[in-house]
Amino acid sequence: MKEVKDISPEKNINKLVDSMKESGGFVAKKLGLGVEILESSIKDQDCIKFLSFPACIISTGTRGIIKDLVKNKLVDVIITTCGMLDHDLARIWKNYYHGTFMADDKELHKQGINRLGNIFIPNECYGEILEDKFQPILEKIYEKQKELSTRDLIWAIGEQLELEQKKEESIIYWAWKNQIPIFIPGITDGSIGAQLWMFYQAHKDFKINVLEDEQQISDIIFEAKKSSALMIGGGISKHHVIWWNQFKDGLDYAVYLTTAPEWDGSLSGARIREAVSWGKVKEDARFVTIEGDATILLPIIISALKQRLNLK
Repeated sequence: MKEVKDISPEKNINKLVDSMKESGGFVAKKLGLGVEILESSIKDQDCIKFLSFPACIISTGTRGIIKDLVKNKLVDVIITTCGMLDHDLARIWKNYYHGTFMADDKELHKQGINRLGNIFIPNECYGEILEDKFQPILEKIYEKQKELSTRDLIWAIGEQLELEQKKEESIIYWAWKNQIPIFIPGITDGSIGAQLWMFYQAHKDFKINVLEDEQQISDIIFEAKKSSALMIGGGISKHHVIWWNQFKDGLDYAVYLTTAPEWDGSLSGARIREAVSWGKVKEDARFVTIEGDATILLPIIISALKQRLNLK
């Protein structure tokens, strides 16, 4: 058996994560193992790297961590939700603000402030700015192409951000710049989805082709020798990753971050081992489920990973 070792405070975050892995300490050990699995997947030249996450974390500073992964080409394919577009675009043009979980929500509503956890988002920083800015972007896209997959739509949006002052803070911009596909199977479920519907009222030949997305994902999957996934939270994003990977006999590497309990039978609560029974993760895959808040875990994991890969 392996002995439990104490964690020592470290200036070097990679050394800290290494010591957490050796600590035998519940989630700390899992975090250390997760970094090790991600490093192996990135160094595996045959491996296609998937990333999935929910929109909520893009309203927080964790957006910068996701953007950095895309900017540094540490992922190959992203599957997320419509709200990612909402928050990523809105924060190019307006600010979100620190709030509190304990706020009076009736009073916030009267003041035109939306609460997302402990983030405050005034109406003018979300729906209003998106309508003002996104409709002209859609007009320019429509002039060139009238039917798009969500991947093609997001790249077209990214291209339109080229002249924006804060473009380099944007996930969408870097996805276009590095030609990293982003797929959004639930494209209508958010503010940008509503904007697409509004645009459609005056442009009935404008179409978002989600089946073309599925074709593009299938082409990636059937050409992949190996695959890995960093999955943050559950829902449609996580399921779309594991669903498609069953058609190549499952993921070879998987790291899953979740706060959900397992006993309610939800996909968010389902640990990676459950996906093995479905053939969505290989029986001999390297995988770990890490319980905890992604806004804490992800900055530590990615900072340690970048040190291991000698990336700035």
